Amino acid sequence: MKKLFALIAIFCTVSIGSLTLTYAQDSKSTDSVATTTETPAEAPAEEAAAPVKEVGFRQQMKDKFIEGGYEFMVPILLVLILGIALSIERIIYLNMSAINTQKFLKNIDDALSSGGIEAAKNVCRATSGPIAGVFLEGLNRADEGIEIVEKSIVSYGGVEMSKMEKGITWLNLCIALAPMLGFLGTVIGMILAFDAIEAAGDISPSIVAGGMKVALITTVFGLIVAIILQVFYNYIISKIDSLVGDMEESSIDFIDLLVKKGIGVKK
Repeated sequence: MKKLFALIAIFCTVSIGSLTLTYAQDSKSTDSVATTTETPAEAPAEEAAAPVKEVGFRQQMKDKFIEGGYEFMVPILLVLILGIALSIERIIYLNMSAINTQKFLKNIDDALSSGGIEAAKNVCRATSGPIAGVFLEGLNRADEGIEIVEKSIVSYGGVEMSKMEKGITWLNLCIALAPMLGFLGTVIGMILAFDAIEAAGDISPSIVAGGMKVALITTVFGLIVAIILQVFYNYIISKIDSLVGDMEESSIDFIDLLVKKGIGVKK
């Protein structure tokens, strides 16, 4: 997982660097266009009638990103990268934690029949995931009675559930923070637009429309980020619920198996 976060950090650094370079280049190109707009009035008619090139979706998104303001859009981008990093880490962890419970219970049954509790413990140690951890904790307390085994399974099940939910709070923060940053950029942009109107001394439609458009771009991007992260969040929650359900159901079968084998049952 540390390697995963290192790769994501490198990707984040490269993305921010490329965006900074793109923003600087676009700013320079805008300045150069502004300085060369003083063309003679008798410009050729062919140039005036030149066809307009269609702008692709990627270029449009980059242009809107720049229009939204570098100081507002970069924090939203960082929230997106952080949220996706947390989501990928949780999805990998949860997918690695999922096992075939029926096959695992059969392996436990065979181990108990052939080698006893120690063999069953080795099967649990060789298997990853919360279910194997819960079963191992129950086997460690098997000599104390079936009631203690049940209590240890319930207690350790809560510990495993907290491990599965690790990082979900930060993902929730990213989902809430993205639209907030967008709204903040919108409010500041509207304030700047009204300052421009006050400086001009006239309510010009171009000043009002341009300022409002730039201000609302940050809100749009913030909502897009929140929607993307919300999809990841719902998938992670559904995955956790599925694992918890499997853990509870398999724990009941595990207790029945111990009783059937006469392990932990006081005579």
